[in-house]
Amino acid sequence: MTIVPTSREKATMFALRLSIIVAFIAAFVPAINPARVSGLINSNDSLFTNMVSFESISSGFGRALNQNWIDPMTLTIIYIGAIVCGVAIALLAAAFCLSLGNAKLRRLGVIFVPIAAFIGFAGTTVLRVSYGFLYDSPRVDMLQPIMPNGSLVFYALFLIVLLVAVATWFSLPKPVAGERYELDPRYRLFLMILPFLVLIFLFAYLPLWGWRLSFFDFRPGFDLSADDFVGIQWLTFLFENPATRNRIGQVLTNTLAMSGIGIATSWLPMVFAIFLSEMRSRKLKRTVQTLTTVPNFISWVLVYSVAFAIFSTEGFFSWALLSLGFIEEGQNWLMSGDHVWLKMWAWGTWKGLGWGAIIYLAAISGIDQELYEAAEVDGAGRFSKMWHITVPGLLSTFFVLLLLGISNVLNSGIEQYLVFSNPMTEPTIEVLDLYVYNLGIAQGDNISMATLVGMLKSVISIMLLFVANGASKLLRGESIV
Repeated sequence: MTIVPTSREKATMFALRLSIIVAFIAAFVPAINPARVSGLINSNDSLFTNMVSFESISSGFGRALNQNWIDPMTLTIIYIGAIVCGVAIALLAAAFCLSLGNAKLRRLGVIFVPIAAFIGFAGTTVLRVSYGFLYDSPRVDMLQPIMPNGSLVFYALFLIVLLVAVATWFSLPKPVAGERYELDPRYRLFLMILPFLVLIFLFAYLPLWGWRLSFFDFRPGFDLSADDFVGIQWLTFLFENPATRNRIGQVLTNTLAMSGIGIATSWLPMVFAIFLSEMRSRKLKRTVQTLTTVPNFISWVLVYSVAFAIFSTEGFFSWALLSLGFIEEGQNWLMSGDHVWLKMWAWGTWKGLGWGAIIYLAAISGIDQELYEAAEVDGAGRFSKMWHITVPGLLSTFFVLLLLGISNVLNSGIEQYLVFSNPMTEPTIEVLDLYVYNLGIAQGDNISMATLVGMLKSVISIMLLFVANGASKLLRGESIV
């Protein structure tokens, strides 16, 4: 028996879910971090950072610990307080998930909220007490205690969710005898994908906050508030400085050339998958597929080690040519700046061909086998069936991957080009990602410029995606976005 929620229950449940979401987001906001009870704790750390990493709390107290200005137990207490608050937030998240179920499951979720609120009160209180421990130190000036005003925000949030939970409890219908805990299939699927959405947010969207560095004269080791705001100075410098403009031009040429070669040969995995599927011997087919897929799981560092063992001055290739009398002394082929684009394409193809064919093999298995039987009855040969049935059946998959590749033309990656880079190949191997790495990390002299270039690359990639999508709708009548 399904009980239709009343308007009052809907309103209170909506308020409860909204307050839980606000409390969850607050754990990731550094400005209201209740665990920052000292100026020695990084101002960019959120409650989430402090509760998952003890080092984020203790890293700034090195001198204070060495000089015995602070009891190490105080830092442990801060860490415990942060973890307790984290447990409260986790229970609230669990209550939110349970609130998406039927009436019996919603009641269970509402029970979780007061438990989480009281645990949150306890954790926040521990953090405020730890502030007092810092303030009582004989070298209070060196410990820089800060009243955790963020704890007031968390007190308020836990109080709000507690009050809303009480109001929600009285609006819920009484449990029906024999009712089971059930979750709507739509929400069940949503909760299954939720952890991955959180990971995407943490590692794909949250780092976008770092784009603000491109508007400052950022100096590593200093707080951003101490740096000068320069607006679009780095953008104008990028185009006005002749040396920077020429280098960017060369980097873009390398990036577009190597990505262009990859796009122009993007049909190779499809052809390889077609021929692989036509193999009669299942044992030989599995062997070839395994041998061509394994390189994808080998790191580029190991790939370069293999290349060095073969093509270095004392490598196998030089040894073979010396033995045959074709050359008089060994040569380091990896140091040659000739045909770098084709060499990188060849290594990339060797590494990714088998892996790229997997999706086409899956698409081939989805083609209706009756089409092949009908074609065979009409007298079609093996290659005719491949050309008239298999290839058309794979074109939709091919075009989707092609358009995604076009939109990703500036994202060449960095690992391959970093390990193969040397003074002789650098002019033609430095792609955009490697340029950003060299500018911001390897040289470390202009993180703001590196951030700007990375930001422009992301914006242009998004524009290319929509252009490719528009071309797809115009030419094929299908959209990939």
